[in-house]
Amino acid sequence: MNANRDDLSAEIAAVAARLVVEEGQEYAAAKRHAVKQMGLPTRTALPDNDLLEAAVREHIAVFCADTQPAELRALRELALVWMDRLRGFRPHLGGAVWHGTATRHSDIYMQLFCDDPKSAEWALLDHRVEYHPGSVNGWRGETVDALTVRLRSQALGQWVLLHLMVHDLDDLRGALKPDSQGRKPRGDAEAVRALLAEEAA
Repeated sequence: MNANRDDLSAEIAAVAARLVVEEGQEYAAAKRHAVKQMGLPTRTALPDNDLLEAAVREHIAVFCADTQPAELRALRELALVWMDRLRGFRPHLGGAVWHGTATRHSDIYMQLFCDDPKSAEWALLDHRVEYHPGSVNGWRGETVDALTVRLRSQALGQWVLLHLMVHDLDDLRGALKPDSQGRKPRGDAEAVRALLAEEAA
């Protein structure tokens, strides 16, 4: 029974991985859509994020190995430009762009840690940057304000969405706790520069 369930989870993860890589879907949405595409009951147990990430990496290795590294680099370079612009808000890059699984279809996710949560919004207004306010679930499941900016990537020749998630300064320590695989879940501008230097070496 467990073997069958594990096989089904792996199959769902493989279908979801294609949606993540080729359509830029977020993990939760990709899992739900995979279940629907496969004609499974809506209550079907979903694969965990670690299994899905492994499937995403496998999909990239098989289908996108020749294009993904350059696309990832373009997104990291674009993220770094904005990390430098927003350095007063202690920006940390997370998500697929940080973990190395991003493609041209991926959005950029960045956490800002502010003394005053409204200050990041005022900074965008001061610089006449158009943004769309909204909210997302934070890493503890709490609601977090998010400011979405549409950016032009010259390297990719397309528009990319940057989601700025605004946190209190006190949240910074918790944001750097290792994830389930023992990795840093996000990194600052210095860490992103180190990744880019590593790729270029």
